[in-house]
Amino acid sequence: MNVWEGVFLALQQIRTQKLKSFFSLLGVILGVMFLIIVVTVVEGLDRYVREEVTSQVFGINTVTVRRWPEVNINVDPEEWRARLRRPRLTYEDAEALRLHLSIPARVAVVSTAGSSVVGDNGRSATGVQVIGASPEFFTIRALEVARGRIFTPQEAEAGTPVVVLGAETAEVVFQELDPLGRTLRIRGFPYRVIGVLEERGSLFGQSLDNFVVAPARSPVQSFTAPRGRVDEIVVQALDPDLTREVQAEVEGIMRARHRLKPDEPNNFAVETAEDAISFWDNISRILFVALPGLVAIALVVGGIVIMNIMLVSVMERTREIGIRKALGARRKDILVQVLIEAATLSTAGAGFGVAIGILLAMLISAVSPLPAAVSPVWVSVGVALGLGVGIAAGVYPASRASKLDPVDALRYE
Repeated sequence: MNVWEGVFLALQQIRTQKLKSFFSLLGVILGVMFLIIVVTVVEGLDRYVREEVTSQVFGINTVTVRRWPEVNINVDPEEWRARLRRPRLTYEDAEALRLHLSIPARVAVVSTAGSSVVGDNGRSATGVQVIGASPEFFTIRALEVARGRIFTPQEAEAGTPVVVLGAETAEVVFQELDPLGRTLRIRGFPYRVIGVLEERGSLFGQSLDNFVVAPARSPVQSFTAPRGRVDEIVVQALDPDLTREVQAEVEGIMRARHRLKPDEPNNFAVETAEDAISFWDNISRILFVALPGLVAIALVVGGIVIMNIMLVSVMERTREIGIRKALGARRKDILVQVLIEAATLSTAGAGFGVAIGILLAMLISAVSPLPAAVSPVWVSVGVALGLGVGIAAGVYPASRASKLDPVDALRYE
């Protein structure tokens, strides 16, 4: 039998028996739809975490030194107490890294705290992230200045009370006024506004522009970190390919600074951006492992329904099969015909599932901070699964149809 003839018969059956076809394909549609939705959202989220979170939160090609790792999951109380006993990082640690790193790199100190800020016009902003940093921080985090300038190394060293505002903070506090040259009070201390940064948008629905940056040695150190101490030291390799080598050198220099013996563990954390988001690798791996099992349930149900529908279809067409055999159709022809029809039905259901899944994934992306990335690979997988389910579901009905006796089939009422 011609393959396209079998496909045409299957499509004709879908067109003439719309309701029955819909319910027979519902399991496949739901299974493939669920596959596309979850995979597109997870892959989009994975891309978002690796590209946006890495660049916006950690910086590109960076190595960060902290007292303990950025992400702390399942840390037992004893380990946490040990971490609390670790020494704080100092400006001297940062200076040692600048002097002794053999690989070209930028080094910045960073300390953060939350606070309210008040402008000289009486307006205030709450929940502002106050960052005490060195000038290199702006380059490492790719922060572009929209108006004004960043503070100079001389201002940073002297602890001059100047501040650069994030776009949202500037808008909330000063609105239509030009912030440059005006005064912003942070916990009662006045700072002169010298710059406003370009808008960066949001991350998972949280604004990336509600912050201010002042020199780390300015009065912000009274509440961001103890005097002479910093929260973290960020090192950015100028050559992206040498990030891991920079990490190894940073670890060696810090171990020497802390006078650690070879058999003693680090009493600090040295992480790249990839290390810091390693928890996401575990989450995405679990999702991708659990996903096939959940999809398989819907596809098995869909396959059973298709098999039963095809059995009914074979019974309804018993006389037609008898006539075909009487006119010379071979057992193989009948077998292939029924398999093609089952596979076409299931593949059509998979196509509907892919289309609905893509639309719903795009809708989720539009109305929520969750991104979605539609991968052609998974679209192909969805269609292939539909085809496979159809073939598997059609084997038994096709076998029964091919074994019908022509004489008995012609007498069937």
